[in-house]
Amino acid sequence: MKTIKIKYFSEEIERLAYIAGKSDWIDLRAAKEITLNKGEFALIPLGVAMELPEGYEAHVIPRSSTYKNYGIIQANSCGLIDESYSGNNDQWFFPAIAMRDTVIRVNDRICQFRIMEHQPEILFEETEVLTAEDRGGFGSTGRQ
Repeated sequence: MKTIKIKYFSEEIERLAYIAGKSDWIDLRAAKEITLNKGEFALIPLGVAMELPEGYEAHVIPRSSTYKNYGIIQANSCGLIDESYSGNNDQWFFPAIAMRDTVIRVNDRICQFRIMEHQPEILFEETEVLTAEDRGGFGSTGRQ
């Protein structure tokens, strides 16, 4: 089990909790109320900074209900926070674009994260032929 140091920037948000057996993604909450009009962009503070272990990174993505509930999408599609962003004032943010007028309130669960090990070193070997089954080159079924 890894231990991660966490600093909270807000007393109003619920503390993070890993819920074993439910999901290995952990919800993050808005630490400030934000009002956005359709088309506007905002960096929504998440009220936390973490000192990730060497060789690890956090992947931050919207929750499945984020768009339905708040009408926002994540501007960078998937956020990546590596262990170098671990200073005392390195608060995490969610870059949001509003697709409709909306209000995100303090403590609203707007995104989630998981901790991942860095990708191992990889060597690419060029070949003329791949030997696995040909699936048609489209989606998961190969059907168009």
